[in-house]
Amino acid sequence: MNKLNIGENITRLRHSRGVTQEALADFVGVTKGSVSKWENHQSMPDVSLLPLLAAFFDVSIDELIGYEAQLDREQIRKIYQELAADFARHPFEEVMEKSRKLVKQYYSCYTFLFQISLLWLNHFMLADSPDVQQKVLGEARELCRHICNECKETALSSDAVMLQAYIDLQLGKAEAVIEALEETISPYRMTGRSEGVLIQAYMLAGEKEKAVSYTQYAMFSHLINLVSHAIMYLELHETDFTVCEETIRRVDQLDKVYQFAALDGNAAAIFQMQAACFYARYGKAEQAVERLGRYVSVIRWMFSKENLTNHGDAYFDRIQAWYEGCDLGNRTPRSRKVILDSALQIFDYPVFDGVKERHDFQKLQQSLKEIRI
Repeated sequence: MNKLNIGENITRLRHSRGVTQEALADFVGVTKGSVSKWENHQSMPDVSLLPLLAAFFDVSIDELIGYEAQLDREQIRKIYQELAADFARHPFEEVMEKSRKLVKQYYSCYTFLFQISLLWLNHFMLADSPDVQQKVLGEARELCRHICNECKETALSSDAVMLQAYIDLQLGKAEAVIEALEETISPYRMTGRSEGVLIQAYMLAGEKEKAVSYTQYAMFSHLINLVSHAIMYLELHETDFTVCEETIRRVDQLDKVYQFAALDGNAAAIFQMQAACFYARYGKAEQAVERLGRYVSVIRWMFSKENLTNHGDAYFDRIQAWYEGCDLGNRTPRSRKVILDSALQIFDYPVFDGVKERHDFQKLQQSLKEIRI
């Protein structure tokens, strides 16, 4: 869909130049009332007046009429999936140029720009050199800044702040991330209780279905976040064997109850990989290879499906609708090939040098290589 914002633009350009409605009306040969109607969306200037108005404000006609190319959710999903697939099949710079052209074409479609920034964050590591990788991250960061500065949708702007924080982490800008997020997500702020308040409001309003759906979403998201945070906890305590073993034991118990490997394969795989690294670091070869086996099992289960999609289960039976409501739907943000290539890279980690000659280690590695994309 394309939008014309000529009324707002005439008002903005007139104010920025200190021009009255009367002065503008005199210049183009219309009444002050006509200018007022343009600015209040009651009518539009005659096509023949557009070149004169553009010349008066010293802008292009496109800028004057506020031509904004917009994409709907389905179009954004389609473009994202096509570009993600292209990154797996074509030269990196070729796909980047294609996506950059789309950014210029839809520079005022902020939801699209957000997804392109996410696309670049998910694929920058495919670039040939660190310099190019840094450049791509910088471009993604600038898109986030553009969204924050120009977009009037509070929710999307907030998402852009968070995405920029992820990008800043990749760029090594830890202080910038702390400055942007420390106050916002402080455990002492009331916003941390907003989910429970909204659920209670749905219940009081008699909207039980919404209450059930949102409660389930909250439970699900906190479960996956708990696993993700446990992964970081392992990293933080890599020199404390007791804490790491206890963390692994607790997450294993959680998995027995919720079977989160079938809910979010990515989080489950990363946890098993981190556990394998922990055991290998301490020379526990058997445990390390056993965890790698779990890691491979999760990856193979993910790739046994026709499409790499996120979904719920018999208990989390409302999650599918939530996933489908996301901008990218329930599809993963990277293609099957890119995900599999990334999954194979862990077998080259130096931490596994002590087990690389083991037959069971090599068998697991070969098992992943045999997955058909």
